[in-house]
Formats: sequence, structure tokens, C-alpha cells
Amino acid sequence: MQSEISKTTAARLRRATELAVGPILLFGVWWIAARAGWVNKDLLPSPTDTLHDTAVAIWSGSMTKDFWYTMVRVAYSIAIAIVAGVPVGIVLGAKAAVYRSVEFIVDFFRSTPATAMFPLFLLLFGLGDLAKIAVAAFAAWLVIVFNVAYGVMNARQTRILAARSMGASSLRIFRDVIFFETLPQTFIGLRTAVSLALVVIIVAEMFIGATDGMGHRIIDAQISYSLTDMYGSILIAGAMGYGLNLILLFLERSIIHWSGK
Repeated sequence: MQSEISKTTAARLRRATELAVGPILLFGVWWIAARAGWVNKDLLPSPTDTLHDTAVAIWSGSMTKDFWYTMVRVAYSIAIAIVAGVPVGIVLGAKAAVYRSVEFIVDFFRSTPATAMFPLFLLLFGLGDLAKIAVAAFAAWLVIVFNVAYGVMNARQTRILAARSMGASSLRIFRDVIFFETLPQTFIGLRTAVSLALVVIIVAEMFIGATDGMGHRIIDAQISYSLTDMYGSILIAGAMGYGLNLILLFLERSIIHWSGK
């Protein structure tokens, strides 16, 4: 028993060490570059100054407010994409002929950079939050539709045939077999969609008349030459995306424990 606990503790310590290597390496290279003058010190503040000023901004609440505005916009866009995308993906994936008939449209818009759609969505929805959320939701929707349809079309035929041979109805087969077979691919699409929605929202906050959010904070800091705030905001935006991905990975491993079996 004691040896098992020791092995578990050692495994956790090893995992924690592996996870710490990346951040330590990043800040180590950053510190050396700033200290050795590899980059003009007026363009690259030290990581300690950046982290200090970022902590002050978080403590004062100014960065927390921008973080929250961006998170809310991403949440709205993903919610819209899921509600509108999952049913469409299921319908398209259920019949290969139906998917092939619209495959060009889906792939065309999925391959079109979302930022190229900004002018269209600005004309349709104006300069407010609705345009930012709409373009991010559209980009995320396409990713979810594609992955859900792909998951439905590639559900394991052996399990479907086994259920059909036992007399299961088409509705029962979809509910008890195809739906669960589709979940792994759906979560892959969801993680991709969240990352894409965050990128689109950040860029939209930079250039589509925003007065708050992490994107606005980054571009505002760059214009006012507040470099520690700019670098700190970039780090927080990156941490936001990394954190959302970890949450979805945790949910995926908790819900889809049978994946690959």
C-alpha cells in the first residue's frame, strides 16, 4: 500500500515537473534576452517587470474586467455555435449524400479566414458586440458542423450492425450508439471551435470599435507604448485559451471515458 502511494506521488511530481518545464523555459529565454540586450530594452521589458505590472492590473480589477468581457463574448459565441451546429452536423452526417451536396459550401467558408468576414458582419450587425459575437459564432459553427458530421459518418459500423441485428429501431440506434460514437469527434471540434472563437473575438476587439476586452487592452497598450501592460495582456489572453482547452480536455476525459475502446 505504501509503495503504491509512493508511486502515485512520484508520478504526480514527475507530471508537475514536466508541466513546469515549458513556462520556466519561456520566462528563462525571455529574461536572458532582456538581460543580455538581444532585443532593444525599450521594446522588450523584463519578465519580472511585466509580471509585477500584470499582478497590479489584476489586483486593481482593470484587467479582470477586460478578461471577463472577452470571456462572456466567447461564451456567447460558443453557445450559439453549439446550439446551431450540433443538429445541423447530425443531419448532414446521417446521410452521406446530403453532406456531399453541401460539402463545398461548408469547406469553402471553413477555409475562408474569419477575419475576412468582418466587413460583411459589420454591415449586417453594426459596430456593437453583436457583430463580434456573430462572426466568432459563425467561425466556430462551421468547425462544429464539420466535426459532428464527420463523427456521425464515421461511427463504428460493427456496433451499429450489432444493434440493428438485435432489433433496435433507428431512433434507438442513433440515441444509444451513434450519439456516443460521435462524442469524441464532437469534443475535438468543440476544442478547436473555442480556440478559434477566442482568436476571432480578440482580433475583433482590436479593430471593431471595442472599448473593453483583452483585444482592446492589447492594442490600446501598444498605441500608448505601455509595453508591460501589452505583454501582460498577451500572456493573460494566452492563459485564457490554455485554461479553456484544459477544461474541455478534463470534461472530455470525464465524459468520454470509453474513447478508443
